[in-house]
Amino acid sequence: MRTAYRVTAAVLAATTALSLTSCRSSKSSSAGDSGGGVKIMVGGIDKVIYLPAKLTEQLGYFKEQGVDVQLLTEPAGAIAENVLISGDVQGVVGFYDHTIDLQTKGKCIESVVQFADVPGEAEMVAADKAGQVSSPAAFKGRKLGVTSPGSSTDFLTRALAVRAGVQPSDYTTVKAGAGATFIAALGNGGIDAGMTTDPTIAKLTTSGKAKVMTDMRTKEGTQKALGGLYPAASLYMDCDYVKSNPKTVQKLANAFVKTLGWIKAHKPDEIAAKMPADYAGGDPALYKKAITDSIGMFTADGVMPPEGAKNVLEVLAQFSPNVKGKKDTIDLSKTYTTDFVTKAKQ
Repeated sequence: MRTAYRVTAAVLAATTALSLTSCRSSKSSSAGDSGGGVKIMVGGIDKVIYLPAKLTEQLGYFKEQGVDVQLLTEPAGAIAENVLISGDVQGVVGFYDHTIDLQTKGKCIESVVQFADVPGEAEMVAADKAGQVSSPAAFKGRKLGVTSPGSSTDFLTRALAVRAGVQPSDYTTVKAGAGATFIAALGNGGIDAGMTTDPTIAKLTTSGKAKVMTDMRTKEGTQKALGGLYPAASLYMDCDYVKSNPKTVQKLANAFVKTLGWIKAHKPDEIAAKMPADYAGGDPALYKKAITDSIGMFTADGVMPPEGAKNVLEVLAQFSPNVKGKKDTIDLSKTYTTDFVTKAKQ
């Protein structure tokens, strides 16, 4: 039984209605520094891209730091960011690009620990469509799956399309979710191709149901697809909360940086063995393959590569209606901090 919980639509609606009250309590409270708990929403807790979140809990590093962390989960980053903005959680394990997007809306959100410097995602194409959709240039007229509109899978799909000369209006964006729903959508023709992560990638390639079209699980693949690094999985938090709760944030950084070091020092099968058994979906060998194929994405120290942050802004500015035309107004120094991970290394 997983120790994560889903925030239902009803709860989301309630937290939105109480957003002003909850935001004030979450952002200004120093409860975390005085021993209170910390809620962290993960944009799909069983995805390999966010593995450090659950692994840190499994290794006991949160308890070691003396911080009470409750991990929650929702399948899409767009939902996770909304719950953070409402004040219902204090942090999100999700893609860094949301911090830039939210700054254009007047929100100050910053990455405090950078888990990965590449997306860890791949554009998958249904096996029977592989000959027709062999590159993003063939997206026109196609149905493309993302976890949800406004999610990082949506951002990445748009980025690939625009770089290939295809506008987002030229294809149909389909909310395909992740895992079983994504696989089903590819299988029943609901989508022709789509953006997803491991272990879904491993399941699709092993079964022969889909092929990898664009692989952004490595630095080489990401640089080829997006023109540079694209820092993705991170722990991001509201700037006011970070300022009000530096001791708590430092404890979280200490725990996550220790986990990242542990990952670099262990083999995929050892990492898989530490994760909850049900994350393997009944196929331990396939789960180990998924970790093996994606493990290179993780940083060793949680530090944001400055050139990577700049490239994320460059990429978003090419297609995002929120960022396009506003690139020069974005203050990247407010979208991430390396202060806590630097101290964690010491």
